[in-house]
Amino acid sequence: MKYREVAKKLRQLGYEEIKRRRSGSHRIWEHPQTKLSASIPDWGSRDLKIGTLRSILKQLEIDYQTFLDS
Repeated sequence: MKYREVAKKLRQLGYEEIKRRRSGSHRIWEHPQTKLSASIPDWGSRDLKIGTLRSILKQLEIDYQTFLDS
């Protein structure tokens, strides 16, 4: 799954991207109510590894199936 697909699903779940202050390939996403946040790599056209995606979802306390269904 590419970064754009992950970003779209996170937006649907209520998460917001925090404005970047530095250059780099990672972006920070946070939920405004729970304040849970995670750094997500933006590798352009390359897919995120499944282990990386599951780790991000664990940090954000999102069930994998709930994420896929969004």
